Amino acid sequence: MASQSNSMSIAAPEVAATAANSAPTQNTRPSRPPRPNYRHIHRFPLPLSVHPLPPLIPHNPISIVSVLLSYLTYLISPPRHEVHSAYFDPDTSSVHVTDPKAIRALWEMGFFGKGSLSRSEPSWLEREKKRRGLLGGVTSEEVTRQRRTERRELKLERARMEKLAIEQRLKAEAAARETGDASAGDTSAEQPLLSSADGVTNDPLPTEKFSLRKAREAKMLESQRSVVQAEEKSTPNSTGQMSPSGGKTVRFSPVVQAKEFAPDSTVLHVTESVGDEHGAEDEPLLNNEEHLQLSNEEAFFLVYGLGALQVYDDKLNAPLSVPSLLSLFCQHSRFPPCHPSSDLDLDDPFMISYVVYHHFRSLGWVVRSGVKFGVDYLLYNRGPVFSHAEFAVVVIPSFEHPYWSATEERRAHCASKQARSWWWLHCVNRVQAQVKKSLVVCYVDVPQPTSGDIQALSGDIGTLLARYKVREMLIRRWVPNRTRD
Repeated sequence: MASQSNSMSIAAPEVAATAANSAPTQNTRPSRPPRPNYRHIHRFPLPLSVHPLPPLIPHNPISIVSVLLSYLTYLISPPRHEVHSAYFDPDTSSVHVTDPKAIRALWEMGFFGKGSLSRSEPSWLEREKKRRGLLGGVTSEEVTRQRRTERRELKLERARMEKLAIEQRLKAEAAARETGDASAGDTSAEQPLLSSADGVTNDPLPTEKFSLRKAREAKMLESQRSVVQAEEKSTPNSTGQMSPSGGKTVRFSPVVQAKEFAPDSTVLHVTESVGDEHGAEDEPLLNNEEHLQLSNEEAFFLVYGLGALQVYDDKLNAPLSVPSLLSLFCQHSRFPPCHPSSDLDLDDPFMISYVVYHHFRSLGWVVRSGVKFGVDYLLYNRGPVFSHAEFAVVVIPSFEHPYWSATEERRAHCASKQARSWWWLHCVNRVQAQVKKSLVVCYVDVPQPTSGDIQALSGDIGTLLARYKVREMLIRRWVPNRTRD
């Protein structure tokens, strides 16, 4: 037992030394910064200030006291409901928010809109600071570009190694045919020898395809070998001479050799610090050029449904009322925009899409645009930063009321509105199956026009929206191999 403990104690430093020597040679990627606490950032589902009441238990007097204290607190300091400002752009037929505080509030409380210079979250300013070196870390685009470049290089390295293995095998087979020794040819073919760049023959490698892991290891070994060769070539001689790769030797004078120079790290540190000071003085302040772009459905829901937004008109420089905003969005639901009129079409594209948006938002879903997947909306359980969208929604108007089939003209109009081909449905369903989303076909029953529809433009919008009915239908792609039973 004593001999075993001695051997273990002797082997432990060797293992530690080996690990210490091999640690710097590993191709370790830089550690990613910690992710933000999204649960705390997006703790409010909507941009509303609420005052929750404690539960009331009649047989518990403490609960009655807590309710009274809650009411007293509400009367003394009621919650402040903040209304944000935005403006309507007729060129893009969308609503824009430019205040940075309002942008963060609308994004963090409900995931409304998208950054005009970003894919989804308005993060252009942070990415631009990282790109200019004002903040630590790298942008997501640079990480993606680096990962793709590394993978491309590894694939090229793997192809090169496979080519060398094939060439060595062909040479071995040719040599075997010339000598007539079939057994030697088989042995050499099974274990080809790969020659490295410096002429030293490596260990025999199998002839199967090289993986990316093997290509990465070969690349690491080659880089280490080049570093060692460069260090050997640049090592000073005993006489204090430097032998560069060209074969020349540089001899310093005794006066120069007697002087002491500061380390390179110190010089670089001083230079960088001085450069940073000058850069901080010379570099102008970086302004945030990004704004939040809201769709018409999102803007109308924030104005009418929540009362958390005011949309201004550039010409009048005054906030638009809810009926005026509804009329404006209906005008810009088509291209080119329609002329302003008092008539409101119940089958207007904006009305159909907003009814579905309001329906799912009221049910607690986070509704985002689904244009990148060929659908109208995407439904998130909590938000895009927590998980992928679970459902993809396609909106189709439905004309079930007998009014829409009374005349031939109305029937033709309804057929043009809701016509969908089988090939369209097959393509959309196939795309959603590839991205692991369930397709939801949402039918919106368009009501019969009445004389009271014009009154909706004067303020009675709730009664108009209540006449619409929404029907959902879940469609899944049928795969015979998965659904045999």
